[in-house]
Amino acid sequence: MRPSGLKIAAVLLLGILAISFGSILVRLALAASGDRSLAFSLVMSAGRMALAALLLAPGWGRPLEDRAGLPWAVGAGVFLALHFAFWITSLSYTSVAASTALVTTNPIWITLLGWLFFRERPSFFTLLGVGVALLGGLLIGLGDAEGSGGANPLLGDALAVLGAWAASLYLLLGREAQRRGLSLLDYVRVAYTAAALLLLPLPYLFGGGYGGYPWPVYLYLLLMALLPQLVGHTSFNWATRHIPPVLVTLAILFEPVGASFLAYLLFGELPGVKVLLGALVLLLGVALAVVGGRR
Repeated sequence: MRPSGLKIAAVLLLGILAISFGSILVRLALAASGDRSLAFSLVMSAGRMALAALLLAPGWGRPLEDRAGLPWAVGAGVFLALHFAFWITSLSYTSVAASTALVTTNPIWITLLGWLFFRERPSFFTLLGVGVALLGGLLIGLGDAEGSGGANPLLGDALAVLGAWAASLYLLLGREAQRRGLSLLDYVRVAYTAAALLLLPLPYLFGGGYGGYPWPVYLYLLLMALLPQLVGHTSFNWATRHIPPVLVTLAILFEPVGASFLAYLLFGELPGVKVLLGALVLLLGVALAVVGGRR
């Protein structure tokens, strides 16, 4: 039985609120630790994924229903790990508005990858959306170059774009894993665990570790696993079973709006006019691309 429209809207709103706290919790963890190194960014990435995987661990008591999609799920987990490593690190260098706007451009890159590798020719509206989104990204870059916020805004913007590329490959491989027989729960469990296993050793390679931080840091890591990862992602995955995925993707575009509003309330972070204008143009382009992809 299909849920009511009100229930679907409520779940989507819950998901948007949950993922909007992702960048805020990263910023709070950075402030609590006083550490903006690459090693600590990897600690946050690994901690988020490892705790999420542990919370799903009881499901390993039953065997996988179908193993044909297992390699694809593992591959998706690898790119999920890269996504968080790039994106969480970007928040040490650029504004929340710029980072979240750039990292939510994955529909653009999925469209281009589908065109290149799967012969899925985009529509006129999709190509128009790509062009508009690239213009928005250029405006964000110009605004950040003028020093709108962050220690190294252009580096942070580049890392956010790399995070979007990795997220796009994660979504494409995840779609294939589920097409090949893995249930949603099995897929998520495998992907999260693979991402955690890849990320966990990395902080040690860059002179970091998991001990010695103030206790609020560990609280923020747990909240990252619970809110944006399990509540946010699960809400959107549930919604795609009942409404067209294009509508879910459009809902996710509200993340930069929510995250930027929270960043202003909590940190007084107000990006420059060019960054805000660029973010709006970029999100418009992504929306056009998504609608065009549906056509």
